[in-house]
Amino acid sequence: MKEVWSKSWKKVLIWACGFVSLIAFAVAGGYAIVKGEDESVKRVAKQCFVVTLIFLAANALISILSSIAGLAASAGLAEVLQWLNFILLIAKIGIYAAAIVMTLLSGKNETSAPQTNTEVKAETAETGSSRTEGKDETAE
Repeated sequence: MKEVWSKSWKKVLIWACGFVSLIAFAVAGGYAIVKGEDESVKRVAKQCFVVTLIFLAANALISILSSIAGLAASAGLAEVLQWLNFILLIAKIGIYAAAIVMTLLSGKNETSAPQTNTEVKAETAETGSSRTEGKDETAE
């Protein structure tokens, strides 16, 4: 059966879901980790999970500090927290965008890579061909 999604687009979907929300990542990334067969997609899902948890913890810290500032009614601290929240948002956009671009660029490199000897042997075993490494077995 022909694959509808390439590996690089699966990885992009995982990173995009991690950026959008924790629940979307739990669905897409969790499925890739639990049911996925490709190790590179699983590795990307695990990396995205770590990055998503880091931003979740940073957002929780800012939320706690914001609540404290609300109780203290300190105008100076509220302004600092707004700037921290803005910087965190810019960092989140930058990191997820860089991960998506790197995934897309590495996906192009994977498709243009030459086949190794073991890949050629595996393909010939699947197709039932008697040719390996450019030699015909009947000629030997």
